[in-house]
Amino acid sequence: MRTVAAGALACAALAAVLAIGAAAQAPPARIVSTSPSITETLFALGLGPQVVGVSRYCRFPPEVIRLPKVGTFLQPDAERIVDPSPDLVFVNSVDSSLTHRIEAMHVRAVNVDAGAMTDVFAGIRRIAAAAGVAPRGEALVADLQTRLTRIRDRVHPPVRRSVLFIIGRRPGTLADLVAVGPRSYIDSLIGIAGGRNVLSSPDLPQYPRISMETVLRLDPEVIVDTVDMGDTAAERDARRPINERLWAAYGQLRAVRTHDVFAATTDALVVPGPRIVDAAEWLADLIAPHARFEGARVEVASLR
Repeated sequence: MRTVAAGALACAALAAVLAIGAAAQAPPARIVSTSPSITETLFALGLGPQVVGVSRYCRFPPEVIRLPKVGTFLQPDAERIVDPSPDLVFVNSVDSSLTHRIEAMHVRAVNVDAGAMTDVFAGIRRIAAAAGVAPRGEALVADLQTRLTRIRDRVHPPVRRSVLFIIGRRPGTLADLVAVGPRSYIDSLIGIAGGRNVLSSPDLPQYPRISMETVLRLDPEVIVDTVDMGDTAAERDARRPINERLWAAYGQLRAVRTHDVFAATTDALVVPGPRIVDAAEWLADLIAPHARFEGARVEVASLR
């Protein structure tokens, strides 16, 4: 009798352990994201139905518009983050203190790095693993890497055009310029799209501040200016000629003489996540217009 009872207890204990293990592996039921790249990754992994809160600037996919907002990327609100009772919160590593504040409220928080192309893939894997769907993360990374390689192989220019990529300046002027430097994911995209970043020297910061004197000295073949473009397609169409006229005043620049200054942007470009393939195709259309892609075009037709 004792043996039977002991056996029953052992079975019950084993069942409890298995149940706990299964629960640990199950995807979380309620997830909050604090940045657009994390949000887009969650939806690309098929975890959209579990997302119950996003940052104010999350706009893609369209389903996120109606979700509760938990602050901005740079100013997330810890109280709003835990308000929808999440069991998992993803936090961009730019604010490590937020993780501690959330965990102090007894909610699991996971940091996700951003910055370089390798961080995009590592972030996808980290998000997938934390959400209990690691195989989906590996599949998504493999698909993105394959498609990026396809773009690189299709462009394959014999000589790479020199590119200056501007991400910051004083609105209405060409002062206080901030450009893309080495080790950033946009720097990698320039290479994939058939260009050569004129500010890729390893001794420079990821996003160096430069003067117009430096621009004139570098004399790039292509200039992409993503600043002060607005949030909608209509606003960007209106701003494009205004911003391009700023550069037209410098006729000594090669890019100005050959009409290779592009005042343009795309949402895919500023969100280092699963839409990096769209961003690479968009950039290749500017840098290497001879290449043709089957993917989507993002506001490029208006530039030609």
